[in-house]
Order: sequence, then C-alpha cells, then structure tokens
Amino acid sequence: MLDTVVFRRIRTAARRFAGANEGNIAILFGIAVIPIITFVGAAIDYTRASSARSSMQAALDSTALMLGKDLTEGTITASQISDKADAYFRALYTNTEAKSVAITASYTQNSGKGSTVLVNGSGAIDTGFMRVVGYPTLGFNTSSTSAWGSKRMRVAMVLDNTGSMDQNGKMDAMKKAATDMITDLSKYWKKTGDVYISIIPFAKDVNVGTANVNASWINWSEWEAEPPILNDKNASINADFKTAKAGSDCPFTRNTHGFVCMDRPATQSGAQTRSTIPSNGYICPGLDNGKWPGKANIYYNGCYTTTTGSSASCGAFDATRCTCSGSGSSKVCHFWRGDDTAATAAARPAHSTWTGCINDRDQPNDTTNIDPGSSNDGTPSKRFYAEQWSQCIASTVTPMSDSWQTLKDQVNAMTANGNTNQAVGLAWGWQSLSTENGPIKAPSKDSDYIYQDFIVLLSDGLNTQNRWSSSTSSIDARQKILCQNIKDDKLHPVTVFTIQVNINKIDPQSQVLKECATPDGSFQMITSATQTSDAFKNILTQISKLRVAK
Repeated sequence: MLDTVVFRRIRTAARRFAGANEGNIAILFGIAVIPIITFVGAAIDYTRASSARSSMQAALDSTALMLGKDLTEGTITASQISDKADAYFRALYTNTEAKSVAITASYTQNSGKGSTVLVNGSGAIDTGFMRVVGYPTLGFNTSSTSAWGSKRMRVAMVLDNTGSMDQNGKMDAMKKAATDMITDLSKYWKKTGDVYISIIPFAKDVNVGTANVNASWINWSEWEAEPPILNDKNASINADFKTAKAGSDCPFTRNTHGFVCMDRPATQSGAQTRSTIPSNGYICPGLDNGKWPGKANIYYNGCYTTTTGSSASCGAFDATRCTCSGSGSSKVCHFWRGDDTAATAAARPAHSTWTGCINDRDQPNDTTNIDPGSSNDGTPSKRFYAEQWSQCIASTVTPMSDSWQTLKDQVNAMTANGNTNQAVGLAWGWQSLSTENGPIKAPSKDSDYIYQDFIVLLSDGLNTQNRWSSSTSSIDARQKILCQNIKDDKLHPVTVFTIQVNINKIDPQSQVLKECATPDGSFQMITSATQTSDAFKNILTQISKLRVAK
C-alpha cells in the first residue's frame, strides 16, 4: 500500500513538473533582457548623440552666417576662412560630451549667381550601453551653408521731415543714423544691382521735385480748383458771395471761411489783402488757415472775376466755375479763373510756379501702389495731386539708387517743416520698390537672383494732417489699410520696419505704426534722440540675418 501511495505521489509530482511553466518564463526573460537593455541603452546613447549634433548644427549655422557677413564686408579674406571658422565654432559649440570634433569650411566665390560658404562638422560620443554590443563610440556629422550675392536687396528709407523733428536733436540724430545705414548697406554692393536705396522724405506731402512739372502722372485739378468751402451750399460764405459786387465788402474772412481776399494769387510777388471788391480786377483767396479739413496752409491758384449789371453773363465760361445771382442792375456773376486759358498770369499762376509737393491720391488709390497712368482718368483718380503747400518740405523723393554720396547728400539736406502724414510717405516708399508701376519705378529684377525688399519708416509723432482731415484717427484708418495692403501682397513681399521717436513719451504709442511692421520686421519706440542710431543698427542686423540665408 505504501508502494502504491509513494507511486501515486511520484506520479503526481511528475505531472506537476511536466505542466510547470514558471521556469520557462524565467529562462525566456533571461534571454530577452539582453536586447531590451541594449535597445533602451541605444535610445539613450542616440539621444545624447542627437543633442550633440543639434548643438553642432546651431554652432555651424551661426558660424556660416558670420563668415558670410565677414566676407561680404571685406573684414576677412578667402585665405582666413578656415581659421576664422574654427575660432567662431569653438566659441559657439558648448557640448561637453562630443569627442573628436572637427570642422572644415569651403568658399565658392561669386560666379554670377552668388557666393557660398559651406561648413561641415563631425564628432562622436563615447557610448554607455552600446559598447557592450561592440559600439564604443557613436559618430555624427552635419553641415550649414551661407549664401549671398544670389540675394539682392532694395531698401526704401521713409523719413519724417515734419516740424517737430527740429526739436530735441531728432533731425540731426536721424540724419546721422540714416547716413550710417547707407554706408553699411553699401558694403553689400559688389556689382551693379546688388543694393539699391530710395529716400522718401515726408511731412503732410512729399516733394517730387519741380522737374516733374510736366509729368503725365500729376493731377492738377485741385491745384486749379476754387476753395472747396465755396462748394459747400450750407456754408455762410455762399450767401455773401452771391450778392457781392464792385464796392462790396470782401466776402472772405479768415476767421469764418479760412482765408482772406487778396488782390492777386497769394503766391504772387506783391500780393496784398483787399477789403472790398474792385470794379476792375480780381478777388483771390489767401492762404487757408484750415477751416476746411485738410486745407491748412494751402495756397489757391486762381481768382474770381466779378461782373455786374443786366448784361453780366457767364458767356462762354465753364458753367461749373461761374455763378450768377440776382437780375437787372443787381445781377452779379462770379467766374473762377483756375484753368481758363484766357486768364492772365495775374489771375492764374502757371504750373511752373509749383514748388513740387504732392498730396494723397483719391481713395482707395491712396492705399495702393497702382500705376497712376497718364490720362485724365476721372474719379477716383489714379494720378497724384499737385498742391501749393506753404510748408512744402525742401527735400525731394530720390528713387532707387546706388549713388551712395547722392543718397547721403539728400539725407543731410533735410529740413523740418509741416504736419505729419505717415501714409503718404509710406505709399511713396512702396511705390519706389515697384518695378511695374510708376512714377518712380525701381530697376527691373534679374531672374538669376533672389530679391528682398525692405521699408524703414521713421516718424516722431502721431498723424496730424492729410488731404482730407486733421483727425489722427481718420488718418490712421487710411494708413492701416495701406499697411495691410503691403502685407497682403504675397507676389511682391516687403519687410516693413517702423520706428516711433517719442521723446520723453510725450505721445502714446502709435498703434498704427506698431501694427504696420511685418512679422519678419519689427517696431521700435525710442524715447531719446540718442537711441536713433541703435534703432537703425538693430534694423541693419535684422536685414543682415534675412539677407545671408542659412
């Protein structure tokens, strides 16, 4: 019986042994743990190598950019590239795990489509886990290329010339910073076409120069028009004006209507005020003091001829410029001599007396760089309006040029005068970059090159006057549309930098200037004239980074 029991127990134990799997799991785990540890270790080692490589890539990128800048500016020669590359890289590469680090730099000189510097780097790390499977080190390599010469730049410098720039040393500081920037940008010029710069001085208007007096893109209709207040049927001047005749008191009064009566156009030599209407002669509006929005300090370039009596008539005169009232001996006719070919020089100054100022185009063309055309294109006009502004700034628009001294002379000749209309300056800055639309088209672009267009807009205050208004918010609204149109032009992208010179923070931050800067540009607000130079240097640094591509 004992034998039976023993046999039964042995048999049961044998069955349990045959069915047991705990030992198999242990064996399998023992076999699998080696590759598991190896894979985990490899991941750790690869992460360390990747970190070392990423650090190397960043250092190589900066090294390549700095070498490109040095070569462009002529601060190093081709023979110094290897040593300079090594010095830059060693200063920038801070990863302590990498071993056997080596770099090489090669330079391909400008062959018509640009120059390049290629910097290659390699290194290795000592492995911790992978050495157990026969990999004591893990190598890596990477490279970076800096290209220039294949990229060309065009910079429109839009500079505030308003009266307030004459305060606190702002004008002198801007001149110094702008001429220094021209000098620095000129260093990128290696051959014709590499760099062009335009200068756009602005106040309420821009001055395009009197040499353009016969240009087909100028609209003279406002120059020749009577004061707009006389077209306001609700203005009190109309009732006085209709009944005025020889011997009557002058129907214009400065405080009520914005100007006085003159015996000839106010720009004419010897012009004097009149208190009454002469029996033979003219009454001419004097300098506008701003009663009509946007017309402050504007001269009118025409006069009224007055005829009275039953025979008084507009005759062959343009009915839109001639008005009659009354009847019989009380009949009075006034004719505006603005564009009448029969008018004498005493009544209508010639276009040759124009001082060169241009104001905003008709809306919505004031917010675009559409071509002005060369014909009388109706309303809204695409052409630019001539204006005889008493505060017309002296400095004129300079189209894209690589005559560095001429550009500097233009900046140094700037004087401060008038109110602020940033939009008109910005619009002309954008025009100066266009290769398609006049009136100051930029030179055509060579398809072998990549072009980068920039606008640098500096202003020291808020907007105060444009063609239509003296309301900051109203002028800002037009400028906001213009800025957005520049940003939306993806076919001809422009990078915009803006600077607000706000001495002692007298003004609030200009939101429209801030928002006008493009994402790849910047907005800077400086609070002293001495910061102007640094602001321009910051922009130059950004331009350099954008120009010398990775």
